[in-house]
Amino acid sequence: MATQIKTWQIIDGQLHLIETSLAEHGRHEPEDLEAWIASEPLILGTDIVLIGRQVWTQSGPLDLLGIDKAGNAVIIELKRDRLPREVLAQAIDYASDVATWSVERLSEECAKYRGKSLDDILSDTFDDVNIENFTINEGQRILLVGFGAESSLERMVEWLSASYDVNINAIILHYARTAGGEELLTKTAIISEEEEQVRIKRQKFKIPMSDEPGHYDEAKLREHLRAYLSSGLSSSRRIRDALLPACLAHKQVTRSQLIQEFLKRGLATDQAAAGRFISLISSQLGMAKNDFLRQVIGYEYPEFHWRKDNYHIRNGYRDLVQVLLAETAGEAAAGVDEAAV
Repeated sequence: MATQIKTWQIIDGQLHLIETSLAEHGRHEPEDLEAWIASEPLILGTDIVLIGRQVWTQSGPLDLLGIDKAGNAVIIELKRDRLPREVLAQAIDYASDVATWSVERLSEECAKYRGKSLDDILSDTFDDVNIENFTINEGQRILLVGFGAESSLERMVEWLSASYDVNINAIILHYARTAGGEELLTKTAIISEEEEQVRIKRQKFKIPMSDEPGHYDEAKLREHLRAYLSSGLSSSRRIRDALLPACLAHKQVTRSQLIQEFLKRGLATDQAAAGRFISLISSQLGMAKNDFLRQVIGYEYPEFHWRKDNYHIRNGYRDLVQVLLAETAGEAAAGVDEAAV
């Protein structure tokens, strides 16, 4: 049977059932329900920060978009009435599109909606999470929100969650208006928040991280660095084209200086984008498997225990870096020329 919530008001020691609806009192999904949730997203769960509202996808506008504490993109679809089974296909459609989005695309949506960078929003919201080791949009999570749900939808949500570990849940709300005109909104969920958190933690893939530098001989170190700087990965290009040249030009490069370096070189459109790129670079530097990068590039934690800063080239490696930059930059330019022919 579909979940139902009822509310009683206690008047003069007696219970009086409150039977009201949003539509009955002129309330609407986009103007009211969406605005209420946007004003207090805690009703969705304690681990979600909203980064977008009426976000355009290939299949139409998504009501709300969030990021959870595990880095999942959260697709939130609202209905002011009972959730029909069809809403599941709609939400999966949205999620399949969002799954292809880059961090830059999510950052743009966040800046439009919140007026702050994605980095700042995540840092302010999840102060116990190392943002530089935060993998964004590796997975997606679906939340369906409405005033009741068809029994078939409840059955599908429970089956997908239990049998296939799909990150999906339905939140059931109940709107009540008391005799005195006070408006109340209560909630329950098909899958408890505790159970949902256990499932998300179980699914989350942990990338081994380290601050320990490598100990390769010069030939092996050169081989690793050359392969990485020539790999074509976005972060490896940014290390090659911004971080290492800046470190060659200065004994030490702060995060703020590196942001300006990205802007000066035309590698970022604004400071928010540059900040995000630096966080991605820092994540690459911190991956245990990239100890060869840490053998050459040093950094400190002067402000926060999770934010790298004061980047520099370690003693004895400046000549090697100069040679590798000349070689890999030349290969990149040649590749562009060949593509243009």
